[in-house]
Amino acid sequence: MLHFERWKIILVALVCFAGFAYSAPNFFPKDSLTDMPAGLPDKQVNLGLDLRGGSYLLLEVDIDAVMKDRLQSLVGDIRKALRDESIRYTGLGVKGDVATVRVTDPAQLDKAMQQIRDLSTLVGGGGFSATPTRDIEVTNQGNQISVKVTEAARLARQRSAMQQSIEIVRRRIDALGTTEPVIQQQGADRILVQVPGLKDPENLKNLLGQTAKLTFRLVNNSASAQQAMQAGSVPAGSEILYMQDNDKQPVLVERQVMVGGDHLTDAQPGFDSRTGEPVVNFRFDSTGARLFGDVTKNNVNRPFAIVLDGKVISAPVIREPITGGQGQISGSFTVAEANNLAILLRAGALPAPLQILEERTVGPGLGADSIAAGEIASLIGFAAVIIFMAVTYGFFGVLANVALIINVALIMGVLSLLQATLTLPGIAGIVLTIGMAVDANVLIYERIREELKAGKSVIASLEAGYSRALSTILDANITTLIAAIVLFQLGSGPVRGFAVTLAIGVVTSVFTAFTVNRLFVATWYQRRRPKTLNL
Repeated sequence: MLHFERWKIILVALVCFAGFAYSAPNFFPKDSLTDMPAGLPDKQVNLGLDLRGGSYLLLEVDIDAVMKDRLQSLVGDIRKALRDESIRYTGLGVKGDVATVRVTDPAQLDKAMQQIRDLSTLVGGGGFSATPTRDIEVTNQGNQISVKVTEAARLARQRSAMQQSIEIVRRRIDALGTTEPVIQQQGADRILVQVPGLKDPENLKNLLGQTAKLTFRLVNNSASAQQAMQAGSVPAGSEILYMQDNDKQPVLVERQVMVGGDHLTDAQPGFDSRTGEPVVNFRFDSTGARLFGDVTKNNVNRPFAIVLDGKVISAPVIREPITGGQGQISGSFTVAEANNLAILLRAGALPAPLQILEERTVGPGLGADSIAAGEIASLIGFAAVIIFMAVTYGFFGVLANVALIINVALIMGVLSLLQATLTLPGIAGIVLTIGMAVDANVLIYERIREELKAGKSVIASLEAGYSRALSTILDANITTLIAAIVLFQLGSGPVRGFAVTLAIGVVTSVFTAFTVNRLFVATWYQRRRPKTLNL
């Protein structure tokens, strides 16, 4: 156990050197690291929300809105299917969670039901999931047809909406230039968002609070919005929306979406070349460019409404066909509003609105207090362990303390290399690791003492101390590592931060307490060849 080949000594030395090298940037101001020579470590540990300050939001995805959109889309598909087959109907609409329609000719009922069933698609199946089923259930009571979304389809849309919402939230936050945001699902319909270091939490809420569903629709010229409001009836296939500006003028807009925002490939803030006002320049993909070109070609001199989240941003008149796939959105924006709108459009529309259930803001002062408290706790624990080991085991305790210093450097180096986020519970994990790190040395040293008392030689006692304590050290640390992995998998937020530092600390502790410390002892013994040990 005390024999080390040269390549092993070199490998241990390189690992220790790498630990100090990667942890060193944490002791310098962040601005000074930009001047570091290329190739040298320059990454610092990312501080979490509780240490750095920032914003905490708990969001809820409105799954009911997702299902409402699905039913409205289904109504449009039913209308088209029945009209294509010349099936006369009445009362097509949504009642609660069911789409209903009444077929006026009983002889066409079976044909109508078949046409509606053909609109269904398969959901489920694949992997370990259940057998694929249809996403809609079609029933009738007399001439009244009811169409309901199945439970399997609802669950599938809920999962899809959550995944899409998390990805879009991540894109929007990344566009703000923040570092290491925490974005994770909680439960079936909630999203946890932590953004350390964010200086403008209101801007974050505004970005996440908007669905950013952009559509391009024609304005209905058959009647004005005021006339429709006075008459108390809106023409079929149209609805009244309001301008986004302060005037909030009503606009009669056709429900049919001519081009959707999902065809946008880019959106950038800019300035109008004629008026100098802030605008958003957008570009479509090939399909969107074709659709946009056809609409503008066939509707010259008609107003074309640009609708964002149910509000009309602007409704310019189409003067000529726009076939280049590019356009401009203007709407009395400020520079900040134009920039935020561009971010929203680039990130994409949320599949459903997000409701803010919980909001917390941690100031940098509180974070600084947490860091100071963590540093004090770490230093006290570190000093207590060092004093205990030096007093109890003398020279061998000093060797264990040197290994402990290397252990802390390795932990910080790994956290910096992985760009992990250090939280207050993470600091607690490091403090706990400092206390646990010398457990292995205590086991080894006590075993060596027992062997010496049994009358064995120094070399035999050292060999037995390391070899016979190894299994106990591995058993204790493997069980701790398993607990840390379980905490990381099942926990969230602070629990994960604790689990990460604990898991890293367990691995580095075994390495430094057994391998590094053993190398120190072996080197000392080969040079001194003592006849007795004062342990």
